[in-house]
Amino acid sequence: MRRIGPVLAIPFLVLGLLAGLTAAPANAATKYAALVLDVESGKVLFARHADAKRHPASLTKIMTLYMVFEALEKGKLSLNQRLTASARAEGQACSCLGLRRGDTIQVRDAIKALVTKSANDVAVTVAEALGGTEYRFAVSMTERARELGMTSTRFMNASGLHDSRQVTTARDMARLAIAIRRDFPGYYGEFSTRSFTYKGRTYSNHNKLLGHYEGTDGIKTGYINASGFNLVASVVRDGSRLIGVVFGGRSGTRRNAHMKDILTDGFRQAEKIRIASFKPPLPVARPTIMAAAVAPTPAPAPRLVAALSDAREDDVAARDNPEEEVGSRDDSGAWGVQVGAYSTEVRAQRSIATARGLLPSLLNETEGKVEPLTNRDIPIYRARLIGLLEKDARSVCLDLKRRKLPCVPVPAGG
Repeated sequence: MRRIGPVLAIPFLVLGLLAGLTAAPANAATKYAALVLDVESGKVLFARHADAKRHPASLTKIMTLYMVFEALEKGKLSLNQRLTASARAEGQACSCLGLRRGDTIQVRDAIKALVTKSANDVAVTVAEALGGTEYRFAVSMTERARELGMTSTRFMNASGLHDSRQVTTARDMARLAIAIRRDFPGYYGEFSTRSFTYKGRTYSNHNKLLGHYEGTDGIKTGYINASGFNLVASVVRDGSRLIGVVFGGRSGTRRNAHMKDILTDGFRQAEKIRIASFKPPLPVARPTIMAAAVAPTPAPAPRLVAALSDAREDDVAARDNPEEEVGSRDDSGAWGVQVGAYSTEVRAQRSIATARGLLPSLLNETEGKVEPLTNRDIPIYRARLIGLLEKDARSVCLDLKRRKLPCVPVPAGG
């Protein structure tokens, strides 16, 4: 039996190895979650396990930065203020900036170190400055998260280093990404920092979508073994802003590729929704045509026939070449352009701002109007800029369409 034992053990050893190999993907799958959200409409464009609890890793620092920005706005911190590192900060597992006990760092540098290097020693330094202890700061983080609607999130530290009790969801992280940009627009731009130099060393931002995926302006990566590779990204294109969240990537490269895939598909969906919601106004009949529809008129004299014929030719010319000025045009300035019809008033206002930004010399003096159409199951908001000559309205629309913004010339009262 002693000789047979090792031989009999071999099949069990092989089975154990195979079980280990097959268990790894299953474990990786339990870390995965993802969400893509259209910020303006609130519409979820992609979701997988969006409400399943996951470990945030360094996505935690988004909340840490929210607390820093809030303290700055309330005057509890200043950008030039120096914070002192403790022994606890020095002892943090890295990624680190290399702070030693007693070292000081300006708040402005601490922000950039958290955004780019994701420095754990800096996170603790900030937490102790604001909360007295990191634990008390984490309690405040959780309380603020609840106020932001992050009902499934609990923070246990400021860095994201692993604690089994520190959990969040993809949906909660999307809420946080929206909130930090909404509440602190003056500081949100820090998340687009590509690199940061401190004491002669330059640190690149871990978010590799910046500069490599069109429209990306933030916000944060994260990794610990218990979470896999995480990322929250904010991307804006053609007037639409999407927030993407990915948890549990098997590598930074695969996580980034997946994020690009779901965001690209999200923008396709957003464009289809925008096109479907756009209802151009019905053309306004010319007075001569309306009169003819009411009652027949006597046959015109030969000279009048010629004049009407010329007018019809001008109408055809206007349709075929909107940039060409023809005699039938209205030069009273009582025209404008409609740059889309949207499901929310905010998106309509944004489209007006986008149009002005594209053609400031022509549109800055116009009156921006958001006109609700409420006689529908879903309200529609038309975005218009009024106060142009007809010829200018047509010219503006040609230019805006070339720049991928929807546009229809409209009479002011149409």
